[in-house]
Amino acid sequence: MIPKIQKILYATDLSPNSKYAFRYAINSAVKHDAKIIILHVIETMSAAVFAQMGVFMGDERANKVFENRVAEALDRIKKRLKAFCEKELADDPKMLDRVQSIEICEGFPAEEILEKANELDCDAIVMGTHSKGVIANTFLGSIAKRVLRRTRKPVFIIPLPKGETEITFYSD
Repeated sequence: MIPKIQKILYATDLSPNSKYAFRYAINSAVKHDAKIIILHVIETMSAAVFAQMGVFMGDERANKVFENRVAEALDRIKKRLKAFCEKELADDPKMLDRVQSIEICEGFPAEEILEKANELDCDAIVMGTHSKGVIANTFLGSIAKRVLRRTRKPVFIIPLPKGETEITFYSD
């Protein structure tokens, strides 16, 4: 018997493809009567970079930079949710009620996605992947690859459709 999907972790890097992948997260949530947790991971700065920022800016100001990154990411996610609701859920805005929470954390993206999926008891993971370079169709993005290799949960990797670009999606 296939386990019931009740909670979906939608991992976003806030790239153009992440908007496209969110459509799949909403669609899956509707089909399975599930909730969505949105996760954005801010990559950890190396200790050397953080130390240099502290030298040039002072430790307090360097910490403020990180806090601003979190606030900016949360603001972008909320704006995208609003735009998505206005453009794609006009007939049924209650579908957005499926978003249970927005989580923003710092760390290495693949590790944080895996950790949060377990910690928040998610049944599936939805994430986009980038098409980079000439051999784009041969390789998955490195984060998607790491998540796939290390999880026992279903993972839906959503590629950007051929011919789509950032301009074809609604803006932030």
